[in-house]
Formats: sequence, structure tokens, C-alpha cells
Amino acid sequence: MTTMKKSVSGAGRGRPRQFDRDEALGQALSLFWRYGYGSTSIAALTEAMAITAPSLYAAFGSKEQLFYEAVDRYAETHGALLYRPLQGAGSAREAVQALLGGAAALFSAKGNPAGCFLMTGSSCPADCAYIEDTLRQRRKEKELALQACIQQGIASGELPDGTDAAGLARFFNTVMLGMSMQARDGTPRAALEALAATAMLAWPVAQQAKAARKR
Repeated sequence: MTTMKKSVSGAGRGRPRQFDRDEALGQALSLFWRYGYGSTSIAALTEAMAITAPSLYAAFGSKEQLFYEAVDRYAETHGALLYRPLQGAGSAREAVQALLGGAAALFSAKGNPAGCFLMTGSSCPADCAYIEDTLRQRRKEKELALQACIQQGIASGELPDGTDAAGLARFFNTVMLGMSMQARDGTPRAALEALAATAMLAWPVAQQAKAARKR
């Protein structure tokens, strides 16, 4: 989904201030991604977005609503690109391998905060646990998409009958969580790609594929 850019008049004394709402949202996303919801203050947001607090509230309603818009923006941009392989026409293995490779690239990309926003964008105190609930639901949706891809692999005979699709999806989702945290700690892309390659060794192989290898 493409969001049209809007020029918004900020509230305040004197002449209303014009600003690009789309660009301001991008700055907010970057800040939430880097520091988390709980650790990002209104003052930090207004400074990064180059607007006043009244302008922020007039354009976005609240810090909470701004965060939800940032989550949507991430899902429509970085997230959509990351999970695109799961919708491809290739095998389930190729899709998951591309997903992990894309994660290594995104999580360590220069110009973006390290790691995955959906996995590291909360840092919430107890009084805003609903923010973490929102992110948890988004992460669950992605895990279910991964599970659906694996289930297609089982149905096509690529994976052995009896493969635990939910368990395998949870495993690779956990690998991505670990990759995100590793990236936050400064692990370079090459090391993340090596981790992804190691994780793919756990991919089950159908009996017919095993038999073909023995020939």
C-alpha cells in the first residue's frame, strides 16, 4: 500500500508551520526502531521530526497512535520486502532460505537501525504493555505466514509427511529473533548469513530426496 505524502499545518502561535507528514512519520519510525516505544520521548520525537508537540498531536493524535502508524509503515515497506519470498513460486526451502538471507541484509543494513523493528521496537514499562501486545500479534502473524509456506511444502511432497509445520516455523522465527539481537549487538552481515546457513541444516528432507542422493 502506497501512502500519499501530505503537507500538514502544525498548530502553534503565529503562522502555521507546514511539514511533510510522510517524512515526519519516517523519522518517527527510525526513532522508535532504534530506541523502542518506552524509551522514546515526545521531546525526542519532535526534535527528530522537526515539528512542535502541538503539531505532533494535531497530525497524529498521540504518541501511541504515532507508534501504531510507524508499525504500519514498517509492515508496508521493510516488512513487506522481507517476507516477500514466502509468496513466491519457488519451493518452501528456497522461500525460507531467502527469508533468512533477507533478514541478514535488513537487520545489518546501513542507514537503518539494527535488527527488526517488530522484534525490538517496544522497550515498554508495565503501564504500556498494550504496545507489546500489538507487536506480539504482528510477530505471530509473520510466524503463521511462515508456517503456511512450510505447510505448502509438506502438501507438495517437498517435506516429509508428519513434519511439524508449526514447530519448524517457530524454530526459524526464533532464529530470526536471534539474528535481530545479534545485529543489535553489532554482528556483521556475513556472520548473520553464516548463522542463517547453519539454521537451514535443520530443514527436513523428504524420503525421495534422500533416496536420490544415495544413487
